[in-house]
Amino acid sequence: MAGLRAGLVGAGSMGRHHARVLRELPGVELVAIVDPAGDTFGTAQGLPVHHDVSALVAQGVDMAVVAAPTGLHESIGLELAAAGVHTMVEKPVAATVPGAQRLHEAFTSAGLVGAVGHIERFNPALQALRARVLAGELGDVYQVTTRRQGPFPQRIADVGVVKDLATHDIDLTAWLVGSPFVSVAAQVARKSGRLHEDMVAATGLLADGTVVNHLVNWLSPMKERLTVVTGERGALVADTIAADLTYYANGTFTTEWESVVSFRGVTEGDVTRFALAKREPLRVQHEAFRDAVLGTGDHIVAMAEGMDTLVVAEAFLESARTGKTIELGRRPAIPQQRGEPAVDRVEAALR
Repeated sequence: MAGLRAGLVGAGSMGRHHARVLRELPGVELVAIVDPAGDTFGTAQGLPVHHDVSALVAQGVDMAVVAAPTGLHESIGLELAAAGVHTMVEKPVAATVPGAQRLHEAFTSAGLVGAVGHIERFNPALQALRARVLAGELGDVYQVTTRRQGPFPQRIADVGVVKDLATHDIDLTAWLVGSPFVSVAAQVARKSGRLHEDMVAATGLLADGTVVNHLVNWLSPMKERLTVVTGERGALVADTIAADLTYYANGTFTTEWESVVSFRGVTEGDVTRFALAKREPLRVQHEAFRDAVLGTGDHIVAMAEGMDTLVVAEAFLESARTGKTIELGRRPAIPQQRGEPAVDRVEAALR
């Protein structure tokens, strides 16, 4: 495999994990780091630590990962695009939709790989869930519900919970079903005394009629990462902390219990927890980015998709501000990428 020279922008609490994976990634050599604050977490381990991106570019890097504060994503990304460096930017892709548009255009016009670090797409539980949805195991999909809550992360200061944490749920929901958001309504709260919102409850509708619901906050003493997809044949539940996927099938037995015999909906059926190969999502994400740079794969989250996610996030905030449902209009369906290993494997098993 050809060797790629990689740089990392941001050596903070997330950057150190990117550095670890980049060091372990076949075909990639981490050569330098950029962080004006220095090497707080000992991420460099002997590598040069620069104060600006131009010094990193001068080292001749082929690819870079940006794990800087959200407000800096646009300026750093544009500088890397101008220098001809393939780049993966941590989510959200930018602080604003116009900023995301400028990044997308810069990388596209330069013929460069521009990716966004929506890591949940690479969680084994969600990859297996999506494969089963695409293979028709649930039949028609009715609803996607997510709960993503936990204590406040001290590293986040420049955006609220909507653009930081909720962008995971926006992105994974449209990706799981293969259909974009067409309307949203949301409520937010500020309970921790910070500038930005720290809680959001949102509902939405996808273009294919799927109803969605998201509960996201930085105010819970327990950490929860749960995605439930309900369809005509049952429900799939992904716990992305444990990387577990469980299937709750609709029942096939006639109910004889007198007090519920008049019920005309579905009944409880078999429950199955699937055995999954649990590879680290961050490593799988980096492999996808590396392969895209080499031209041997195309399973990244593109900047255009990151921009779509930001459009929905800003609609959440607009709805909360105005008290109105925000209509997003009809947009193209999310491509259903065949050739993904998880999809192929599950489809073969269900034939």
